[in-house]
Amino acid sequence: MIIKEATFIKSAVKPDQYTDPLYPELAFAGRSNVGKSSLINTLLNRKKLVKTSSKPGCTQLINFFMLNNELSIVDLPGYGYAKVSKKVRAQWGPMVERYLKIRETLRAMVLLIDMRREPGKEEFGLIDWFEANRVPYIIVLTKADKLSKTKQQVRIKAIAESLGMEKETLIPFSSKTRLGRDRVWKELNAFLTP
Repeated sequence: MIIKEATFIKSAVKPDQYTDPLYPELAFAGRSNVGKSSLINTLLNRKKLVKTSSKPGCTQLINFFMLNNELSIVDLPGYGYAKVSKKVRAQWGPMVERYLKIRETLRAMVLLIDMRREPGKEEFGLIDWFEANRVPYIIVLTKADKLSKTKQQVRIKAIAESLGMEKETLIPFSSKTRLGRDRVWKELNAFLTP
């Protein structure tokens, strides 16, 4: 996809704050500090459109972006460890689930997993939810640049076995080297083509 224009539209907590559902939408989910913001910036060829932080839990709202005036990109709050209050953490799950359940323009999900970590109950739960609700999804393994090519292959195989998937379905990704960027777009474009 040729990126001509990418802009932040708004942040939301509840449905009446969402953008109008006028455009097909791609949403990104993953554990806190998995590299969601960096991945979105890399996909959109922008350095700082989506705020990045080394602190987990930086994204606490549902953030909507517009791409080429024809596609909506949604950055969902990270789950798992974050230095925020228990009250805020307890609101994240229902906030994201509500978005996933009611958003009729959602075309596909991108689930990010840190290549160096084992998938946890949250990832298994999300995959089960996507499949039960027939939400198309792809899995991107982030932070590939932090491992050698040999270790990358070992981790891809281990994560695929853990998830019960073929390793070819997992996309290794690095925002530093841009590894996987074109493949992510290729897979997402398939969901956007009528």
